[in-house]
Formats: sequence, structure tokens, C-alpha cells
Amino acid sequence: MRRWHGLDEVPADWGRSVVTIGVFDGVHRGHQRIVRAAHDEASRRGLRSVAITFDPHPDEVVRPGTHPPLLSTTKRRIELLGGLGTDAVVVVPFTLELSKVPPDEFVQSVLVERLHAAHVIVGEDFRFGHKAKGDVPLLKELGEKYDFTAEGTPLVANGDTISSTYIRHRLEAGDVEEAAQALGRPHRVEGVVVRGHQRGRALGFPTANLETLPHTAVPADGVYGGWLVCDSDRYPGARWPAAISIGTNPTFEGTGERTVEAYALDRDDLDLYGEHTGVDFKARIRDTLKFDSVDALIEEMHRDVAKARELTGEG
Repeated sequence: MRRWHGLDEVPADWGRSVVTIGVFDGVHRGHQRIVRAAHDEASRRGLRSVAITFDPHPDEVVRPGTHPPLLSTTKRRIELLGGLGTDAVVVVPFTLELSKVPPDEFVQSVLVERLHAAHVIVGEDFRFGHKAKGDVPLLKELGEKYDFTAEGTPLVANGDTISSTYIRHRLEAGDVEEAAQALGRPHRVEGVVVRGHQRGRALGFPTANLETLPHTAVPADGVYGGWLVCDSDRYPGARWPAAISIGTNPTFEGTGERTVEAYALDRDDLDLYGEHTGVDFKARIRDTLKFDSVDALIEEMHRDVAKARELTGEG
């Protein structure tokens, strides 16, 4: 799969293609349906498929301060789109200047001149161009003008409408299982492992403390079962069953800073400081609680680990 950061990286001799466009935050099951449809149509026509996505999220540019919590990093989004069989992914930097481009000019400069679109598949509520004046009917009309066909398709999977907004709401409620159903895989939170207060190690449960990326969609405070993942030179393709804690560690006096920590079950030999890691959420175990004593906390942590072991099939 080819990866282009900006339209200038598209080769000048790129042939006609089937294109799909969207933010694709999370690449959920509805997005997957559209991207696969573009790939299948390209195969049928003997062409290549291209997925266009944007960074940063358009809302942050058009309405600063309204950036929604993101379900995936740009890098992860590219990987997920590539995994659906698309031949190329182009990440278009979304700028204030781009937001002011009229619909006709957007189609001409992006779809026609750069990607030589033969067919375009988008979500049925797709909007484009200055003040989101472009919609699917206009896209079809412009297709007649510029010699491509277009279609809008619902973001559904097994008859259910899927949206990134719905998934964010489920995560805010701590319902990571329902979020995973809509995503088609466990929700992942990524970040670099940094040094925390090292309380977990002192308690017998050394945790990786993730410094999450800005605007990350972090589930509600609580304890979860899932996996700690890392793909580095030191730990290539690693995926360890884990107990994951999100919250402010209310049993201890502190700054009240919200943290995401993961204990890889039965592993006290990992050196993850500075590593880019992720946590995949399987299911919620319990709410965040304040304990009367450290001993009571340790007893509960043992129960959390046992439940995480059961949830991840390690029991």
C-alpha cells in the first residue's frame, strides 16, 4: 500500500482510480464497508483504490476548540485503511485555506487533477467544500461534468448505523465492549510510557504509565481488562494480557491528574520507558474506588488481575 502525506506526493503518472473520502476516525465497521466497496469496485474496473483522509480533524480548523476525542491516531488510521485492501492512502493536511475552497474547485483539484477519479464512494451524509455546501447530489452532478461517477452509501454494518460519535459516547460511559462491537475490534489508546509515581511497582504490580496523545478518546475512569501492545525493536509485535487503570488514583494524595496505566499480567521484567505503546480494551471490571488502606487496595488489585486474566483468556 502507498502512503502519501499531501496531494503533492501523488505521482504525476497515477492512473484513474476509485476514490473514497472521509475523516475515517476509528475506521469503524461503517467506514470499513465503504472502503471495501471502493476496493471491490476498483478491482472490478481494473483500477486502483485510494482513500483520502484528513489531519487535523476538520472541526478543529473550522471551529477551534471543538476537536472531538479521537478514536485513532493518524498512523493507526493509515494502517487500518491499508488493512482493508486499499491501494493508497493520502493524508490531506486540513487547513483554513482548504476549508474555504468551493466544492467545484475541491473536486477539480483533488479528485480530478490529482487522483483521476473514475468513481467516488462516500458516506451518504458526506459534505465538502466551503461551509460544507457540497453534498452527494452535487458530487454526482460534478461527476457528470468531470467524467466520473459517484455514490453515497449508508454507514451501516449488519443493518445497524455506525457513527464515530456513537462510539465516543459509549467510551465516555465506559462501555468498551459496545464500542468494540461498532469498531470491529477493541478500542486502542496510544501513548509513550513515562515515569509515574511508581506506586504500582511498590505494590507488586508494575504498570506502564502512558502519556496519551492530545484529544485521545480515553474511556471513563475505571479498571478494565485488555492488552498492552508494543511494536518496537525491543518488543516487536508484543501483545500482553493486562489490567488497565484509568483515573486519578484517589487512594493516594496527589495532583488529581488523570492517568492511563497498564499492568502486563505476571510481567515484572519489562523496560518500556520511552516506548510508544497502546492499550486495547476488552471489558470494564469496576469503577475507580478510594480505599481506606493500601492493604485493601492490594487485595482489590489481586481480584482485578484475576478478572483481567479471565477476560483475556489467560485464566
